[in-house]
Amino acid sequence: MSLGQRVRVWVAEHFAMIVAILVLLYLFLPVAYTFVFSFNNYKKSNIVWNPEGSPTLDHWRNPCGAQGICEALGVSLQVGAIATVVATVLGTMLAFALVRHRFRGRGAGNILVFIPMATPEIVLGASLLTLFVQGFAQWGLKLGFWTIVIAHIMFCISFVVVTVKARLQSLDPRLEEAAQDLYAGPGSTFWRVTFPLVLPGIVSAALLSFSLSFDDFIITNFVSGDTNTFPKYVYVSYLRGIPAQANVIGFSLFVIAVLLVIAGQVIGSRRRSPA
Repeated sequence: MSLGQRVRVWVAEHFAMIVAILVLLYLFLPVAYTFVFSFNNYKKSNIVWNPEGSPTLDHWRNPCGAQGICEALGVSLQVGAIATVVATVLGTMLAFALVRHRFRGRGAGNILVFIPMATPEIVLGASLLTLFVQGFAQWGLKLGFWTIVIAHIMFCISFVVVTVKARLQSLDPRLEEAAQDLYAGPGSTFWRVTFPLVLPGIVSAALLSFSLSFDDFIITNFVSGDTNTFPKYVYVSYLRGIPAQANVIGFSLFVIAVLLVIAGQVIGSRRRSPA
């Protein structure tokens, strides 16, 4: 067999692996850029690498060195936390209602849940801006922190409902029936059987909600007024050069998210493995 034939055979046998590696490289290239440029000793702009004094750890030692960056980060974390808690609670209850109960309008409810997910963000943001300015301004609601929270809760609920619904629909109903056969009441069955089984889906929905809320820029830009969030800060900074401190914070959040996913996988595998 010639060398060319051997190469073709090897590529054919490892084609899936090669494609997977190329896709991963494509996905993680921006992350690698973020990590590398967090060590850039930039002057006015962090877009071009400055060989003088780089790499440097100054930005990692003082991630709040750029004016206003940690204030914007704090706002995003607060908005994300509040929106996640409220959306997870309301979305979980709505998912249970749509899956476990029959009522008039149930079919319409299943369809309406998808509307915030299917609506383009720029349309949703413009509609919410009009609603807040013309509908609620007369009651003293001004564009700012709480209008961001309300908007984020609205679009996060849809993702929570879809995620928790999928988990509920995959449950084996015989487990709850077995609990009832053992004289467990509705409350005991829910808290000791149903809720622990649905909990991984609820946690996944909460993590997804926080990620969507923290990362949102388009809707937030419409309804935030003068309040600055981390995505808005990065966008405004982009016009004059993103500071390296934003790269430090962004990469740190990426590492935290990866660690949370790994921890969830480890905990899930331990629960599935026999004692």
